[in-house]
Amino acid sequence: MFPTKTDKARDELQGGQRTLSQRERALLLMADGRRSLTDFSPLFASRGEAEQALMTLVERGYLHDPKAAEAAAEATPAPQPAPAVEPIHVSTAADTFDGKRSLATTRMFLFDICERMFVRRDPRFALQMRDALREARDREAMLTIAALMLTEVEKTAGTERAESLRERIDRLLPPAEVVH
Repeated sequence: MFPTKTDKARDELQGGQRTLSQRERALLLMADGRRSLTDFSPLFASRGEAEQALMTLVERGYLHDPKAAEAAAEATPAPQPAPAVEPIHVSTAADTFDGKRSLATTRMFLFDICERMFVRRDPRFALQMRDALREARDREAMLTIAALMLTEVEKTAGTERAESLRERIDRLLPPAEVVH
């Protein structure tokens, strides 16, 4: 089972609402559709206790098991849609960010990379990068931190992943100011 959060879980994780225990909330935070019971077990005294907590959260509507939903959907035949008169054209751009370029946006993106890629793997490095990001005040400082992080990403996730992140950072950073 690879559970995902429901809207009820997202509401629970918002500030001000605390109806679940800290362990249950941690389980909700980790539930992303890619982690299984094995990943949740260290939060509890035993695997059985983790499984019980997981099933309780599913029963109470906090978590959803997409695989179980797929199996149920496959068991019932889906109605056949009427053929479209005209084909539907869908734009398939993978990343269409067209927001405002800013240091703040770049900083938040780098914080996100730090949390997703380094906190578990190398907590000390993650702490150093977070501290450096908090102190970065200009484009050059942001580029230096990004370069350090991308070097680590390249080591752990490969050149292709690092390059895709580098391209995204280039689209987020404000352009360099030209001095005449």
